[in-house]
Amino acid sequence: MDGGSAERLRIEVLGPVRAWRDGTPLDLGPIRRQAVLAALVLRPGTLVSHEQLLVDVWGAQPPKTGRRVLPSYVYPLRKALDAVGTGPAASVIRGGRGGYRFVGDEVRLDVAELAERLGEVQRARASDDPATAMACSAQALGLFRDEPLAGLPGPFAQGERGRLARRRRALRRENLECLVLLGRSADALDDLVAMSASDPYDESLTALRMRALYGSGRQVEALSAYQDMRTRLRDELGVDPGEELSRAHQAVLRRDDAQLLGAAASPAAVPRRPRRVVNELPGGTGRLIGRERELALLTAPAPPESVSVVAVDGTAGVGKTALVVHAAGALRAHHPDGCLFVDLRAHSTGRHRISPQRVLRRLLRSLGAADSEVPDDLDELTAAWRAATSPLRLLLVLDDVPGARQIRPLLPAGPGSTVLVAGRRRLAGLDADRRVTLEPLETGEGLSLLRDIVGERRADREPAATRQLVRLCDGLPLALRIAGARLQTRPAWTLAYLVERMAGDEHRLGELSAGDRSVEAAFRLSYDQLTPEQQLTFRTLGLSPTVEFDAPTSAAMLDRSPRDAERILESLVDASLVQQPRPGRYRLHDLVRVHARRLAEAEPDEAGAARTAALRLYLDAARTTSDWGPGGFPTGPQPGGAPFADWKEAEGWLDAAGAELADVVGHAAALGEADYACWIAEALSDYFIRRGRYHEGRTALESALAHADRATDRRMAPALRNCLGIADIYQGRIPQARDRFAEALDLSRRRAERREEAVALGGLGAADLNLGRAEEAIPSLTEAVELAGRLDDDWLAAMGLSILGAVHHSRQRSEEALDCFAAARAHAESNGRPRVIGMAVANAAGVHLDLGRYGAAKALYRHAAELVQRGGDVLLHAIVLTRLGTAEQGEGNLSAATALHHQALSRHRTLSPLTEPHYDRLEMDIRARLGRAYSAAGRLAEAREQFQTALAVPGAGEYPVERAQAIAGLDECDDR
Repeated sequence: MDGGSAERLRIEVLGPVRAWRDGTPLDLGPIRRQAVLAALVLRPGTLVSHEQLLVDVWGAQPPKTGRRVLPSYVYPLRKALDAVGTGPAASVIRGGRGGYRFVGDEVRLDVAELAERLGEVQRARASDDPATAMACSAQALGLFRDEPLAGLPGPFAQGERGRLARRRRALRRENLECLVLLGRSADALDDLVAMSASDPYDESLTALRMRALYGSGRQVEALSAYQDMRTRLRDELGVDPGEELSRAHQAVLRRDDAQLLGAAASPAAVPRRPRRVVNELPGGTGRLIGRERELALLTAPAPPESVSVVAVDGTAGVGKTALVVHAAGALRAHHPDGCLFVDLRAHSTGRHRISPQRVLRRLLRSLGAADSEVPDDLDELTAAWRAATSPLRLLLVLDDVPGARQIRPLLPAGPGSTVLVAGRRRLAGLDADRRVTLEPLETGEGLSLLRDIVGERRADREPAATRQLVRLCDGLPLALRIAGARLQTRPAWTLAYLVERMAGDEHRLGELSAGDRSVEAAFRLSYDQLTPEQQLTFRTLGLSPTVEFDAPTSAAMLDRSPRDAERILESLVDASLVQQPRPGRYRLHDLVRVHARRLAEAEPDEAGAARTAALRLYLDAARTTSDWGPGGFPTGPQPGGAPFADWKEAEGWLDAAGAELADVVGHAAALGEADYACWIAEALSDYFIRRGRYHEGRTALESALAHADRATDRRMAPALRNCLGIADIYQGRIPQARDRFAEALDLSRRRAERREEAVALGGLGAADLNLGRAEEAIPSLTEAVELAGRLDDDWLAAMGLSILGAVHHSRQRSEEALDCFAAARAHAESNGRPRVIGMAVANAAGVHLDLGRYGAAKALYRHAAELVQRGGDVLLHAIVLTRLGTAEQGEGNLSAATALHHQALSRHRTLSPLTEPHYDRLEMDIRARLGRAYSAAGRLAEAREQFQTALAVPGAGEYPVERAQAIAGLDECDDR
């Protein structure tokens, strides 16, 4: 395409890389700079790390300056591509933490146009429109000006060149196949011969060339092409032709015009039948919006030699009937002997289900059988139906089906026939060629449907209310159509007014009713057909504290075994009332969950027990996985009867809950369960800290603290403040932490809560140590340790002693520090958690390292590394590995040292720079240690690179110790 278009900024990569702004060509510089641009442009919106860019463009031989070279490439690219006056924050190439990303919202890319044309080709083929498909594929091919990314160096460009070249070849084949389908086989032959010569083993291309030869009246040559390929495959590769090529060969032998030429086949090839062709498809059901992918699946070509069965399932109101009727309309031309439609009424109000016998009699009459010729017995009816349909190519649509058993007798026997089956249940007992589970519409598709119903002008006057209404309707087409109908019949209503009426679960479903259509009634029909066991489970699921849940949660709420709960959940998935977003995890659609909750609230005793059981499960899991151990939670229910074998299994269960854990605390508070809200928040705080999920932990604690005064457990007010103080310590918010601990100490003493008093004292000591007041920390820590001993709390004693040891270590009282760490280790081993033991062992190793006792330090660090890895603490594991590397260097094992530092860097990269406050400081420390190991080995260039990279870490000036180490390392390199 000509770059002089009126578009603001255009970039082309389907040939030599070029760019224009307002029709003016832009200078993109040397080819390696263009390669950097290509690596970003072809991943729009994705943050590409510095390391990845270096690999993409330079491969195995990156520049010696490493990622520091990249700004010299990005800056001129920004200058060339951005409008005058554009700053880095608004540039099309934006820097992020550790990388760059291309923001192409306002940029026209030829590869984006290529994707659009490909989509048009696919839709045209799905609609059996080869003329449009050929035109679109020709337009797509016209976008290729030369070899894609011509002349660009690097592995990324090479890989993309191959990918785009394959796409170009597929488009050429698509274009040639369309010529065959349009009856222009002779026009396709020259290009097919040329393409076959470039890839002599492409069986698909040979099959298409055979079809073109056959369509040109050259059947003998078509058979010769097959024999040539067959001989080549056997002689050179030792294999036989595949299925596609074999089918083409058989079709040529049979002179099967329909299979070989499609719509281009002679009408005479299809025998005329002396019977009336029937079309019983319902009339139009309105526009079908947002179902292009599903429609393409339903209308994809099927094997002509068999009966194709396609099953569609989904929850009530999701639009199954509309989809299959539209698909049937698209498939009608391929079924010349008739299109039949039957509503089996599995979920109909006021009408009974139709028996298979009744359906078969009606179908036989539709094909012209007289009443006197139709038998009564089901077996005889089935045999008569199969005999009548065996020579026919029919389309049969079965809507609202109850189950597979009712469908099997209705399947026609004629090859090439298609059966579209729609129902709420997943029909595992039905042999289907394709299955489509229909989900609610995405937000954009829901907006399109609502705008189509109420009118674009009316919807666009209230964009926020329109979007909120789509969300309240959960993307369910039935709900959107009812809401749209209400707005149509009430022109005085605004969309915001209807949104206001739907606020709150108690009103939401009530507003989604119009005439004889109701979302809640549709759900109720599904619910009424469940067994009592399924109904109880469905009601209970509406009370889940999280959107997603699993079998153990359901089992706890139902007071059943996890295996029983999973069996019932899977049956509800088959009934399309429960979704399964991934293995082992389940959820309800929003509106379905509202319906389930309303049903549950009608049974208050049942609901109360289920809610408490769910909260108790989360509390048990959080307390079981906490490093604090049983003594850490002196009040509230103790873990008992939970389905977790050990702390690791409980931790895995919490991991699976993902980002919804903090919501459990809010859910408990909203139910008035202040004690559970506080207990769960407290128990989860240690888990969140270990996982580096500080924000979620703080959210849960602050939510619970707002309700602590309503809790019957008076320990919670100081306990939650202590937890927030611990989180502040880990996040480096030391003054705030000290304030929290001071409040907790005052409250705990007034309430005689001795454990929380000890925690607060230990926290104050930790805060003073971090504020540089090491000696002032000793009284608080000593008192905390004494209190922990009287309480027999091993975790608390281990933590207090570890901090006290750190105080002595900071004051160079090494023996006192080692005594504290040894005592901390003894308590940690009584506690039994590997992470707590690992911390004590690593602290002792640090003293030995500073004293130059490298052998002792190395042995302790190796033990600590194994313990903290088992405990799942990535941050501590990275710290221990890099210090173990320093110990190895101290003993002269430089290769082991560098390997350990690199391993530490690898662990460091798995942390999030957005949530881990020590991310930058730890990187500087690791790189400085690695630089010293390289320097000791005489690898000065690599040492300099590490020191320079450490100094280039964002905010390096905030860490004077680590910065001084890097500067000293550079100076040492320069002096050698």
